[in-house]
Amino acid sequence: MEFPQNIRYLAIEGVIGVGKSTLAKIVAERCGGRLMLEQYEKNPFLDKFYQDRRGYAFQTQLFFLLSRHKQFAEQMNQQDLFFPLTVTDHTFDKDRIFASATLDEAELSLYTRVADVLARDVARPDFIVYLQASVEVLMQRIRKRARKMERDIDPDYLRQLIELYNEHFFHYAECPVLIVNTNNIDFVKNGSDLENLLERIASVPAGLTLFTPQSNEQ
Repeated sequence: MEFPQNIRYLAIEGVIGVGKSTLAKIVAERCGGRLMLEQYEKNPFLDKFYQDRRGYAFQTQLFFLLSRHKQFAEQMNQQDLFFPLTVTDHTFDKDRIFASATLDEAELSLYTRVADVLARDVARPDFIVYLQASVEVLMQRIRKRARKMERDIDPDYLRQLIELYNEHFFHYAECPVLIVNTNNIDFVKNGSDLENLLERIASVPAGLTLFTPQSNEQ
């Protein structure tokens, strides 16, 4: 699996449970790239956030912002001559999407001021794959992977995140974005689904492409 030389940073994005990490691992292995995964489990507020979103939103979001900045600054900004491509299962901008869903107006204003400063240090993706799925499918996948912190996740929260993600990526202009509806594909168990998806990813870095995009209706 090969990319043009100008594609050095590929990001896989999408809502909770859509399969970002799984696909990022596959792509990195196929292309011999460096893999950088989101370190969500290190956030000490995340468990409490899922139990009380309003009460722990700001602490959770600020911790994610600072830890993701540290991760990107330390890993992404260090040129690695041994890897032609870096693959991540998130972007730095992801944090703003979640912040807009969880913070009140005053908190979001303060968060945005901090995020704007930190964003100056962060490398931008050369290409993004945005994975979509319906709320029903996401809930099935979340239940199947059975992470304790996600067992009480609210479908309405997922619905809100889907709307915010769609808004963000349907108007994203900083690099090419491939939009993939994963409702009816299984790139883990179905080899043909995987090969078709990898072929699509490798063939479209020159421009914006939509691949079976789903509607905003969930």
